[in-house]
Amino acid sequence: MSLAHVLDAAGAAGGSSEPDELFARFEQWAAEDRGLSLYPAQEEALLGLALGSNVILATPTGSGKSLVALGAHFFALAEGRRTVYTAPIKALVSEKFFELVAAFGAERVGMITGDSSINSDAPIICCTAEILANLALRDAAAGGITQVVMDEFHFYAEPDRGWAWQVPLLLMPDAQFLLMSATLGDVSELAADLSRRTGRGTELVTGAQRPVPLHFAYEVRAVHEVVELLLAEGGTPAYLVHFNQSHAVEQAQALASIKLVDRARRDEIAEAIGAFRFSTGFGTTLSRLVRSGIGVHHAGMLPRYRLLVEQLAQRGLLRAICGTDTLGVGINVPIRTVVITALAKFDGERMRRLSAREFHQIAGRAGRAGYDTEGDVIALAPEHEVENARAAAKAAARAESGRAGGKKAKPVRKKAPPQGFVGWNEQTLERLTVAEPEPLVSRMRITHAMVLGVIGRSSPDPTGVAGRSAAAGQRASEVLRVMRALIFDSHEPPAAQFAHARTALAIFRTLRDGGVVEIVDPDRSEDDWGGGRWSGGVWSDDGVIVDDGEGGAASPDPILRLTVELQHDFALNQPLSPFALAAIELFDPESESYALDVISVIEATLEDPRSLLRAQEHRARGEAIAAMKAEGIEYDERMELLEEVTHPQPLAELLGEAFEAYLREVPWARDFELRPKSVVRDMVERAFGFRDLVSFYQLGRAEGTVLRYLSDAYRAISRTVPEQAKTPELEELIEWLGELVRQVDSSLLDEWAALAHPERLIVDADDAAPSDPGADLAPPTRSVLVNERAFTVMVRNAVFRRVRAAAFEHLDELAELDGAHGFGAERWREALDAYFAEYDAIGTGPEARSAALLEIDRSAAGSGAGAAEWRFRQVLDDPEGDRDWAIEGAVELAASEASGEPVVRVERVGPFGRE
Repeated sequence: MSLAHVLDAAGAAGGSSEPDELFARFEQWAAEDRGLSLYPAQEEALLGLALGSNVILATPTGSGKSLVALGAHFFALAEGRRTVYTAPIKALVSEKFFELVAAFGAERVGMITGDSSINSDAPIICCTAEILANLALRDAAAGGITQVVMDEFHFYAEPDRGWAWQVPLLLMPDAQFLLMSATLGDVSELAADLSRRTGRGTELVTGAQRPVPLHFAYEVRAVHEVVELLLAEGGTPAYLVHFNQSHAVEQAQALASIKLVDRARRDEIAEAIGAFRFSTGFGTTLSRLVRSGIGVHHAGMLPRYRLLVEQLAQRGLLRAICGTDTLGVGINVPIRTVVITALAKFDGERMRRLSAREFHQIAGRAGRAGYDTEGDVIALAPEHEVENARAAAKAAARAESGRAGGKKAKPVRKKAPPQGFVGWNEQTLERLTVAEPEPLVSRMRITHAMVLGVIGRSSPDPTGVAGRSAAAGQRASEVLRVMRALIFDSHEPPAAQFAHARTALAIFRTLRDGGVVEIVDPDRSEDDWGGGRWSGGVWSDDGVIVDDGEGGAASPDPILRLTVELQHDFALNQPLSPFALAAIELFDPESESYALDVISVIEATLEDPRSLLRAQEHRARGEAIAAMKAEGIEYDERMELLEEVTHPQPLAELLGEAFEAYLREVPWARDFELRPKSVVRDMVERAFGFRDLVSFYQLGRAEGTVLRYLSDAYRAISRTVPEQAKTPELEELIEWLGELVRQVDSSLLDEWAALAHPERLIVDADDAAPSDPGADLAPPTRSVLVNERAFTVMVRNAVFRRVRAAAFEHLDELAELDGAHGFGAERWREALDAYFAEYDAIGTGPEARSAALLEIDRSAAGSGAGAAEWRFRQVLDDPEGDRDWAIEGAVELAASEASGEPVVRVERVGPFGRE
């Protein structure tokens, strides 16, 4: 029976909402439906929540915090209250959303993300911490939410995002809080502060005994030796933690030389994988590894690959998983042993040893309740120490042998650590094992969006006139009160608080001077007030905070009013989308480059895919060096010129000027940065598919990063560009991009589509068919032929790639593309020699890429068994405009469907239509 049924049954029977009875119902449900007896820590936390207290649940991983969160939502719904669940990443928000839908029914659960929202008026809302923080800033009633469940609360100390975990604590005094994490450290001051703010008691549930005890060890051995030892002693599945994605993959490949699974297990893995489609490149590597019982798991992988590894691990089919510490955030994978390959990491700025919080977060993955009775955490010694120990052992053996033969042993030369190495040893592990996580550090910040949100804040009675809307303005005293709470009641040290106050003042001046905020005297007309100064508690018009507590205002409490209307989600998702809308109007739809220019505008508003941009810059610098060498430029000058070479940034100057003009009217956009770049545009101009892009920039280990960026770009382009601004060419490119993402991995767009169509969700978990644990793990595949318009663009790109390669006489590339079909380098050389005997060049610009130069004959496809191929003729753009040379061939439809991309067969390159 689901919790939805428990609630419905209690409501139908006129059940009581007394704390003891609610607790008893939930405890009974946990025992009967889940087969669980509450741990003492769970019982203490749930009783506190039922009695109306705040709860800080700082218990180890695997101690059942998720069940406590479920109980919190149950109590809130039973009492007719509205509750919210927050997590640090969208994936966890989405995962929890579907769990809560299964528990409470789709009608009771909603989700709000930066991409979309579903059932946003539901009594249970799932969202990221940033969305809840912005809701608290802009709505004094916080959407009627009176209970807040914050998962992974240690993100409160994250430098860039921690503010979002603090704002609800400051601005939601009527809410009941459940703050959860395994690595909070000493939170006694936070508990006392929370009680002071909310007027509720705060239960601090910590120090619970871990249901699955952990054993710690330090090994001066190589990784493969440790894995072999774990195999022999039953210590698998093991998770080998690295702090670099490349190192994780390299280690997995190295372990492939060890026999981790027998033939029977290999067959079982193969059966589970079934028809799962692995792409070329990293997919081929992963296929080989998982069939050997080895998984790889890191954020740079495609989502479907990560999910496959998780599912295989959950079935107990993998013996070792090599990955990064990303598995430490909320993924439920049974791991017997965690092997930490280093106790130091690069944090983006410097090498340093792991903090106690990082260590415990990683170690907590070992030994999961319901799977293991104990878990092991093994820290490995640095590689040079392992080599030195091995050399010392060999030397000792030789010395023993030498003594027997009367020879003197040679001294052992120890290997030194690499330059800049940050060392660790067994004592480091011992300290981390017993160390409490570091105290949480406040990360408050003040932004334009925050100040605007407070000034435009909706309130039940913002100006003393019942029912007055936020658009009518806020009393300056109310704005001051909220800003005081955010700044001087925050958990920041005094010096930081005053710095935040100065920042808020500077932002207010900018908004006032830009005419975004106006100051209105409620007792005088705006004409006779003349913008006079108000010095009774906020800002005088010379920008000084007076607030001396003595009044003395020449005017009573004035009203601060926004002169612009803020879009609903301006601070939540793609905050520069309004700028993109304005910038698109700068371009002429009749221009040949219009579609690509619009794409460049949207790309400039997206987050940077750093690994991809670094690869583009590396490639650009390599090409620049080669060109400069060919021109005879001296080394010193080459190095100087090289500093100016970066990744492609189309329209950077034009967009930069437009953005500066935009900032004069929309100053809050200064919180964000315009980032010109060319990824989607680069793909179009180079006629690349996903695999081409990954291969060209050698991004096989960052496919997931590339795909996330492309899916974000697709959503942004399709949502942001107005229909009237979409030309046929742009619409085709949008279709192509969406289909390209779906063919690589549909999960990202499928999730987005699910949000837009809530009626497709399972209404009740009891209505859903149970999953077959032995079922094939291959996700359903979508035929690339379903969307003919998008497939046509893919064909055009595939053929135009040959045009580009021919234009630059890249015979190796042409041979790679067409050699398998019999049109190799020699045939291409002969064809191009004949062409260049007539013409000097092959065009590759917008006109050469146009659909008008590609003729496709679909009549040869037929139907049924005859659905074999399309015929094509790609006319070359010669400098004379004769247009009498072409590349001719076929598109093999069945092969295209199997591979998920067009399979093109070139048959002829030569003149046509001549008499």
